[in-house]
Amino acid sequence: MKNLGILLSGRGSNFEAIADNIAAGKLDAKIAVVISNRADAPGLESARRRGLNALVIPSKGRPREDHDHEVVAALRAHQVDLICLAGYMRLLSPWFVQQFPNRILNIHPSLLPAFPGLEAQKQAFDYGVKVSGCTVHFVDADLDHGAIILQKTVPVLDTDDDHTLAVRILEQEHIAYSEAIRIVLEGKYSIEGRRVRLA
Repeated sequence: MKNLGILLSGRGSNFEAIADNIAAGKLDAKIAVVISNRADAPGLESARRRGLNALVIPSKGRPREDHDHEVVAALRAHQVDLICLAGYMRLLSPWFVQQFPNRILNIHPSLLPAFPGLEAQKQAFDYGVKVSGCTVHFVDADLDHGAIILQKTVPVLDTDDDHTLAVRILEQEHIAYSEAIRIVLEGKYSIEGRRVRLA
């Protein structure tokens, strides 16, 4: 069974969805450690309630290099096979990404490359798109940029505002992330350039 490491900064609803899928036997993996850069992240409390290892490695006021080295050391100590960013509000340094090539995943609430960065759902709504969604991708050194594993679409309804759209996108995120984790853990894919081909 493969070990997951979860990095989060907030409530970690995607982490909870992954943990629920593991508990339900829908995903053959184990969450070895949950790490947050913020001591007040509600996701940490959720992890502790589930009996998981939950660590705080504060980032505020520290050089990025020191923080990244400490996080990588913790992930290695817990023998993590795959790292999942679940609302982790820090850009990983190129050095960090190099330690785990094609072993870091992120989920983003838009159909990348459209609307990278913060408040993607509001960006999409304000732009007037008719279809939005979410993207699970490998993490590289650039923001919301790595090769795409899978995407799920969500129609933008005339009755939507950016909040209702965000709620419906989040429902798809909770499905998509575990699907993508399964694909990667089973190794049933190849990467050619930017294209992830599923076996």
